Amino acid sequence: MNTIKVSVKDRLATITLDRGKSNALNRELITELDDMLKNITADDNIGGVILTGTAPFFSAGLDLVELYNYNEEEAKSFWQLFLGFTANMVSFKKPMVAAISGHSPAGGCVMALACDYRVMAEGQYIIGLNEVPVGIIVPNSIFQLYAFWLGKAEASRSLLSGKLYSPEEALQVGLVDELVKNESLLTAAERKIKKYMELESNTWSQSKVNIREELIAAVSADQSATLEKMLAQWWSPATRHILKTILANLQRK
Repeated sequence: MNTIKVSVKDRLATITLDRGKSNALNRELITELDDMLKNITADDNIGGVILTGTAPFFSAGLDLVELYNYNEEEAKSFWQLFLGFTANMVSFKKPMVAAISGHSPAGGCVMALACDYRVMAEGQYIIGLNEVPVGIIVPNSIFQLYAFWLGKAEASRSLLSGKLYSPEEALQVGLVDELVKNESLLTAAERKIKKYMELESNTWSQSKVNIREELIAAVSADQSATLEKMLAQWWSPATRHILKTILANLQRK
């Protein structure tokens, strides 16, 4: 594996995103993480997962540098991959805690939202879904995932403005559950997931699936019509201009 590191101790798997400084999500990282979660689902020796990154990032979201250069076929298959990966994360039956090690906008936030609990490091970080300002149409599945934790009103307001929250603001609206100093991040995540893992696993898993029934249906639904609209906007001159500006700014850093 080139983009993630995995360690297992006492039935707990810790997956660390490990793709450059910002852990931007490209096809390889998503595929490796998706495959790893499928393996863990089938492994009775693993009872839970912590997903983390390395400060100052959890994940900067989708790798816009790679995506911008895709042709139409590559772009379509990537978005299908990402939406399928999101659905798999949301329906993952075992406990999964996000240890958010820094900035977590867009796709980084989506991964954190799919988890059962989010511990975030204190600091000058951002988290949230800022797709609209980037020129990406938000599918209903992602709205439902946001609304699952924030409620529909807060999710609607923040999605349509592309709001990014500070850790303190994220805690206030229920986007994250706990704030700790960076050096205590994994300890806090372990403390929480071990409480989940102490409970009878089948009862816990089935309850999770039941609680998420509507959410799982939303993220697993046929999204081909939505995807066509997303892709049409992705190739529009307006979105290409926004992306080009973003990429120019990234290259200056």
